[in-house]
Amino acid sequence: GKTDIVKSVSVMEGDSVTLNSSFTEIQTDDKIVWHFGNERSVIAKINRETKKIVVSDVRRSYTLKLDHQTGSLIITNTSTTDSGLYEVTISNSSTETKYRFNVTVYARLPVPVISSNSSNCSSPSMSKYSFWCSVVNVGHVTLSWYKGNSLLSSISVSDLSISLSLPLEVECLDDFYSCVVAYSFTNQTTHLNNTQHCQPCSMKGSVSLIVLISAAAGSLLIGAAIGIFYVYKKHRKTDQEVQTCTEEITYTDPMFNKRNAQREIVKKEDNAVYASVIHKR
Repeated sequence: GKTDIVKSVSVMEGDSVTLNSSFTEIQTDDKIVWHFGNERSVIAKINRETKKIVVSDVRRSYTLKLDHQTGSLIITNTSTTDSGLYEVTISNSSTETKYRFNVTVYARLPVPVISSNSSNCSSPSMSKYSFWCSVVNVGHVTLSWYKGNSLLSSISVSDLSISLSLPLEVECLDDFYSCVVAYSFTNQTTHLNNTQHCQPCSMKGSVSLIVLISAAAGSLLIGAAIGIFYVYKKHRKTDQEVQTCTEEITYTDPMFNKRNAQREIVKKEDNAVYASVIHKR
């Protein structure tokens, strides 16, 4: 009989997919025909009686195969043009059974790209960090931020070939943040690399301490250099003054003694006693 159930099948572009006929082994008088699209164009068939397998769609003759035991259809090297409705009819002299498959071929997922605000690393003591996760040329995907296994935020789109970006602002970095772009059946993940984007939390305190110590050491070195410079300058000035004084004393000493001698002679002359001399005849 005919079934109204349509089985959904998803596959990544370039991969292979098998549409099962639900038969473990077809009988000798069974005839299997595969149709594609709303027009139900015949793309492949098996006549077990004549032992012939025919792929009617010449354009897909290299990518369509039939399992001669079960009648299942195998689509290799899938492309987005292979998406659509497939129907298989299995009939014999007494019965006819049909199964339908809605196949969706998805373009390969790009790897999410994480970028950071350049100001994140301007100061090791920043309390918040801002990041963006981006993907391009995607459709029917969900883009999400996770911390470990916990979902932080997400955005979903059904459009084709668009670009998506999702922001993340955190107070403290650790190794558990990741960005995921996903179809319903597969995904691509990029983990946040702390060493690439900024300093992790555990290093913030040590970095501040290192910066503080470095600044203090630098200040001490500068102060010591200034002190040495002033001591040297003062010592040099003292030496110059001593040398100048020595030269002046050596030069003026004889003049000083000569002047004193002259003053002493004058003084003695001032103290001379004059008396009248009486001559005896």
